[in-house]
Amino acid sequence: MNRIEQKMKLLKERKETALITCIMAGLPDFCGTKALLKAQEEAGVDVIELGIPFSDPIADGPVIQQASYQSICRGTSLKNVFCLMEEARKDGIEAPVVFQMYYNAILHYGIEAFVKKCREAGVDGLIVPDLPFEEQGELMQALYGQDDVLLLSIVSPLSGARIPTLLENARGFVYCVSSMGDTDGEGAFSDSVKAYLKEVSRASRIPVMLVSGVRAPEDVAPVREWIDGAAIDSHFMQFLEQNAYDLEAARRFCGEFKQALQKEAGIG
Repeated sequence: MNRIEQKMKLLKERKETALITCIMAGLPDFCGTKALLKAQEEAGVDVIELGIPFSDPIADGPVIQQASYQSICRGTSLKNVFCLMEEARKDGIEAPVVFQMYYNAILHYGIEAFVKKCREAGVDGLIVPDLPFEEQGELMQALYGQDDVLLLSIVSPLSGARIPTLLENARGFVYCVSSMGDTDGEGAFSDSVKAYLKEVSRASRIPVMLVSGVRAPEDVAPVREWIDGAAIDSHFMQFLEQNAYDLEAARRFCGEFKQALQKEAGIG
């Protein structure tokens, strides 16, 4: 059981709603990224997504695309993000960290070498939006073993009848996209999205995490009975940029968001 599974188990025992946040590696700089990891952990964030910048982030909207571009311009690479993670773990950061990245970066690094480095650096999971389920075999085979790094399953409103198949061997949590298109989506959830989330909840043996469309804790209320947590990605990245990556602002934002999620769930 890795850090993600341990955290999900603890949250279930406490009946807490999970909070996942996403930041871009290399912003505002490497020291700033490490400090943000620590600030989020201190604020009670349950899982941290660390975006690996990529030149063609097709699954992301303008906010994350721009953050990715800025990070690349600062010289961020997968190699130095691994160094960042190693330093963060040595500094005592224990929160589960998930790399959100594109498959070409893994292939370029070399699958076996990449997985080995993930284990050494303390990476707990991967979200790879451009890797189809049918093509996951080689990466999955390399990932699972001692000190597992989890390839997190992604479902969308178009998954339909494939949902049970996609989740059959899923571990950690389900990354549940609420709308088609990029990750900057927002707005009220339609009846069709609610029906889709209900279907995912029925099929999943592991926690369901909602991503896209969540900007405030109250956004979760209409779908609360079908999910176990929420991820804030582009909205949080916008907040960080607008506040000049101020650590206290980030800590306050995450702490208040986490606390409000528990109130929405009737806790606290």
